[in-house]
Parts: sequence; C-alpha cells; structure tokens
Amino acid sequence: MPETGNGALAGIREVAVVGGGVIGASWAALFLARGLAVTVSDPQPGVEEAVRGHIAGAAPALKALGLDTSRLTARLTFEPDLATAVRGTDLVQENGPERLDVKHEMWRTIEDNAPAGALLATSTSGIPATEIATVLKEPGRLVVGHPFNPPHLVPLVEVVPGEKTSQETVERARAFYAALGKRPQVLRKEVPGFVANRLQSAIFRECVHLVSEGVVTMAELDSVVTSSLGPRWAVDGPFRSFHLGGGEGGLPHFMDHLGIGMERAWAAMAQEQVAFDEPTKRLLTEQTEDFGGTIDELAAERDRKQIAVLRALGEDFDD
Repeated sequence: MPETGNGALAGIREVAVVGGGVIGASWAALFLARGLAVTVSDPQPGVEEAVRGHIAGAAPALKALGLDTSRLTARLTFEPDLATAVRGTDLVQENGPERLDVKHEMWRTIEDNAPAGALLATSTSGIPATEIATVLKEPGRLVVGHPFNPPHLVPLVEVVPGEKTSQETVERARAFYAALGKRPQVLRKEVPGFVANRLQSAIFRECVHLVSEGVVTMAELDSVVTSSLGPRWAVDGPFRSFHLGGGEGGLPHFMDHLGIGMERAWAAMAQEQVAFDEPTKRLLTEQTEDFGGTIDELAAERDRKQIAVLRALGEDFDD
C-alpha cells in the first residue's frame, strides 16, 4: 500500500476544494478524514447544507476504512469568493462544471490568488490539462487529478499531465494522492476522457443497446455484470483475464484462436445505433424503479459492499 498518514502529507495542510457538488464533497470528506483543513468554494445557494450532508453520508465508509471521523467537519469552512478561498492554500482541487470557458475563468482567478507553491489540480473528467492551461501564465503548475466516483472510496486517481505540465508537478500530485491512500495512475499521454471513463463509456454503450433492444432489463444486466465481469475484473483486469483465458499459451494463444470472433463482434457493434433518444430515456427511467431504494439508501449499500471488496483485496486505508 502507498504510504499514508499525516506525516506523509507534509507540505499539504490547507486544501481549497473548488466546487461543492458530489465529487467536490467526496474529496472534501476524504481530505478532512486525513486531517487536512478544507475550504469549500462554491457560490451556489444551499451549498453548505448539501456538502455537509454528503460528508455525513461518507462518514460511515471512511470510519469503516479505519479513518478518524469523530470531528470530521471541525476543519471545514466555506468561502464563496474564489479568490479569497485559494489564498494561503497548499492544494487546489477544482471540481467545476465540464465547460472549458468556465474552467478558464476559474483558473485565471486561482492562479492570480493561490500561493506560488500551491499544487494545482483539476478533477475534470475529460478536458485535457493542455486546453485548460492555455489561460495560465505558468501552465506547468496544472495537472489533472481525476478521481473515480466516489473519490472518498474508490482508489483510482488518474494523474494526467498537459503538454507543459512540469515533471515536478506530476510527481507532487502522484505522491500526494498516494499518501491519501489512493492508487494514482500517471497516464503517458493525454486522450479525451482519459482511461477509466473511456472504458466505462464503451461498456455502457453496449449496456444501453442491450436494454433498449429488450435483450435484458437494467436490473438483469447489472446482475450479469456483478456475477461475471465485476468479480473477475476486481481481481484481474481485462488483459490479464484474457491472458489466463488463453491457457498455457496465454494471451498470444487467445488472440490467435479467439481474436477473429472478437473482431467480428466489434464490427457488428460498430454498426449498431445507440443513443439517448426519448424512447430510450423513458425506458431506462421507468426501470430505475426496480433498483428498490432511494439514492441515499443505494449509495450506503454500495459503500458497504465496496468496502468489503476493498478489504478482501487488501486495499485498507488504515494508517
């Protein structure tokens, strides 16, 4: 496991979380549980109540992972003015809307007001750091630190440098996320959507197609995944799984003997039209009733099960 604990976070003590939505609130919960002081900056009305609610919802999972949640919000403050919020901070974790114009406006303000030594990271789920950094005087300071939802629980953080991101910034980001108990993966090049979201989108496209064609319901498809690909990929990713599926010959044998069939399947899928048109949206929306719980209830169930999986895989976050 990566080094964890407050000692490993030396140099990062004050964090500005920009954007108080689901991702920002989840980051805030994790930062607080790691002993950091957090200022949330979001001008939207009602943001403090919403963020505190998200943090309260995350607390049981954080406690189950061995983190101290006894005074979780003692170091939490709110500052709607972005310029004020980032002054004196050691880290800015931006979680604003996925709009380049909005991010440009925010990052101009952040760079002009954050300390020169602050680590600057964006949680963007698809916009390259290179595009965001075009408005910065020092683009080498910005890096993508893209979590997988929810950040307080799922280990992955994709660390994606832009064309001008300095190696020092990349290493600082990697070391910081590792010290939080995360699994940072530095990508070797920029690509829209990064890696995890591209995989998720590709798989979800086929999920939507199968349900809209009446092959299975959403609940049935979820059951298929959680009783096949889910457990398999929690232990071995796709490449190692197919390497093992090739028997003694490994992945080369798999490609030689099963690759042609897979290529045919790819070609067929490419011809299938998949879209969130109105009939598809109605069908999927109707079937959400089969999930059997409120969003909060389902999230709590997800967290309990995810913690059990993480513990089974040795992914404890304990110090």
